[in-house]
Amino acid sequence: MPEEPDIELSFRGGRLVSALPIALFIAWAIFQSGILGIGDTTGLVAGMLTGLIAGLLFVRGDWKDYADVIFAGMTRRVAATAVVAWLWAGMFAETIQVGGFVDGLVWAATVLNVGPGLFPAVTFLLAALLATGIGTGYGTAIAFTSLVFPAGLLLGANPVLLFGAILSGAVFGDNLAPVSDTTIVSAVTQDADIGGVVASRVKYAVVAAALAIAAYLVAGFGIPGVWGGMPHIDVAGEVSASVSPWGLVHLLDIALVIVLAVRGRHIIEAVSWGLLLAAAFNVALGAANLVDVSAGSMLLFSAPQNGLTQAVEALPLLGAVVETVPAGQVGVGGSVYSGAAGFFPLIVLTLLLVAGAEIMRAGGGFDAIQELVIDRVATTVRRAETTMVVGTALVNATVTINTAAEIAIAPYIATLGKRFNINGYRRANILDANTSALGYIFPWGGGLLAGYGAMQGLVGGEATPWFTAEMLVNPASVFPYVFHGWFLVAVFLFAAWTGYGREYVSDRTSEEVSRV
Repeated sequence: MPEEPDIELSFRGGRLVSALPIALFIAWAIFQSGILGIGDTTGLVAGMLTGLIAGLLFVRGDWKDYADVIFAGMTRRVAATAVVAWLWAGMFAETIQVGGFVDGLVWAATVLNVGPGLFPAVTFLLAALLATGIGTGYGTAIAFTSLVFPAGLLLGANPVLLFGAILSGAVFGDNLAPVSDTTIVSAVTQDADIGGVVASRVKYAVVAAALAIAAYLVAGFGIPGVWGGMPHIDVAGEVSASVSPWGLVHLLDIALVIVLAVRGRHIIEAVSWGLLLAAAFNVALGAANLVDVSAGSMLLFSAPQNGLTQAVEALPLLGAVVETVPAGQVGVGGSVYSGAAGFFPLIVLTLLLVAGAEIMRAGGGFDAIQELVIDRVATTVRRAETTMVVGTALVNATVTINTAAEIAIAPYIATLGKRFNINGYRRANILDANTSALGYIFPWGGGLLAGYGAMQGLVGGEATPWFTAEMLVNPASVFPYVFHGWFLVAVFLFAAWTGYGREYVSDRTSEEVSRV
């Protein structure tokens, strides 16, 4: 469980004013990305900074306490977890990509005759499989947007629909994976065992996934694919004709990560082994002239020309990652560098968002909402479960990192559920399903932004020179197409209203569920 800071804040205007920093950020995000169509993550950082400064003006007492709460939020473990996942997943995805994995996918889709209409449904299934294996929807959104998204475009799939399919797969894994941080948080905060929680939520996830597959099939064949005039249209045929299957060897890297993660290895360890294997494959493929890749594709020091650097460049092994260039072109490059560096703006935004949530907690904003709902709305078990669903939706609308939102709303779900004797598994499932889904639906959601950040990394990338800024999918346009997320929310609204799957504390024990 995360440590709770001792500092409490008081705001002029009451406890709800503590939500001002996040409220201003949401307004900023809607204006910037929704109205103006500017998908600049650094611009969102400026919006969150502005919100935090505005909140400072309403604090009663010492402003130092407000600053200390910001630091307490930014150092929470949930923020560090997201940052680490992005860095490792970014390096892994970029290294696989320079190794020709996208070419391999295009080749396989061509051979198997997976056209643009079928590709979104297949992408959803593969993303769901990966996310369930590695337990991180953010990592899946990043990896699939980096690897599979460009392959789908080359096949002519609709970009917005394809991005929605990737996010849907991330939702599925975040909700169902036993090693997912949201699964763990939902079980622990509702006094339930993880195995029992996962077993009891399968029936909801499968129903939503079946509906999502049908929706992607209908939309895939019903919505026009890549629109005319996109720059890569001119090169798609040429690229498709030149691809080779050798990049598919990186399926072994992905399989290794999944197997290690499912066997309980830490996500850093699992991805690190996958990264090492991917690097070894790249060196071998490059040495055999099967793929245009080398050690320098993964790490390259571009040093100024002088006697020392030219001597290093001539060395065996070390010289493979060093090149001498004119003074104005020095720097570090390669997939390891660019895979991590591409997420720096998103990492800063994440830390600030968690800080904003901490301000709201310390200022009593969450408590005020809980008290209002518990005392005036949730007066029957049906209304209680409905307010759980709606309450998690509201919190996810304000706290864009889904795990942070889950931690914030968990005490409310536990208090309300226990009042009506609702089983811990049921409470955990309501909590996690909506948190997992909505974190990838709202345009300012962390999961969606993670995928969008990876998409920005495609612009001018070594493996996707044809991808331009005009081909970026606006985050505000994708939310209708995250089908699995919407169906998951709908399933739980239906369950809350009809009582489908409802269990009470005395219905069965955790040991019985674990055996399922």
